[in-house]
Amino acid sequence: MSRAGDLIAGGSRSQLLLVLGCAAGAALLAGSQFTNVFELKPPGQGVLGTVEASDQHGYVTLVLAGLSLLLLVTAIAASSESLAQGAAFAVAVCGVVALLIFLLIDLPDAGTIGALDEDTFLDAEAEPAAGFWFELAGSLLLTGCGSALAARGMTSPEKPGTTGTGASKTESG
Repeated sequence: MSRAGDLIAGGSRSQLLLVLGCAAGAALLAGSQFTNVFELKPPGQGVLGTVEASDQHGYVTLVLAGLSLLLLVTAIAASSESLAQGAAFAVAVCGVVALLIFLLIDLPDAGTIGALDEDTFLDAEAEPAAGFWFELAGSLLLTGCGSALAARGMTSPEKPGTTGTGASKTESG
């Protein structure tokens, strides 16, 4: 049976949850690209404008989400443990890069107050919106689950009473 089949049929629950966590992190990271990162609100008024993820850092989070999914599939389908572990590590690296983008580009803008645009003198505060939180959650999930998956390895745990070759201990003596 293939590694993907083992994971679905007989793999450990923790391994399956880590894979699902990575996939959910990639989905959140991709979703953050299509939602507003900030809502611009003048004091005492409603939302007068929004800031999208593409305004903050282009489409890099979408690229990272797609790359992490591709690497996750590689980790699941890899024929060797070292390739699977390397791909899982690369998933974690995608999460770290997304987290750095969040920490260095988005987080400093949260709560800042500035002119709404060049034509008016109306000040507005940049309040975090759904995309801000999706990006944070997605990058943390990719980093955490990808790291745990790389550290744990992609092999299924052996069943009690068997050795690494699959022969039972009673048969081998």
